[in-house]
Amino acid sequence: TFQIELPDTTAQAARAAGLLTPQALERLLNEALRKREATNSLLSIAQRVEAASITPMSTQEINAEVKAARAARRHQG
Repeated sequence: TFQIELPDTTAQAARAAGLLTPQALERLLNEALRKREATNSLLSIAQRVEAASITPMSTQEINAEVKAARAARRHQG
């Protein structure tokens, strides 16, 4: 069990939206934890790329890679 303090307007809006139930709070916390883990993973990858002195791709190069991967996926099935 834990207790949080919120401004009245925030608490009322959250309650009206159904966000103060144990299930909703658990979903919100799990989502926040997943996002934090994904962010940490991305930062770790960025650090390894920088350490390896890999030249960053341009937006155009990234878009071309995405298009190529999507085209390959379409041809596979």
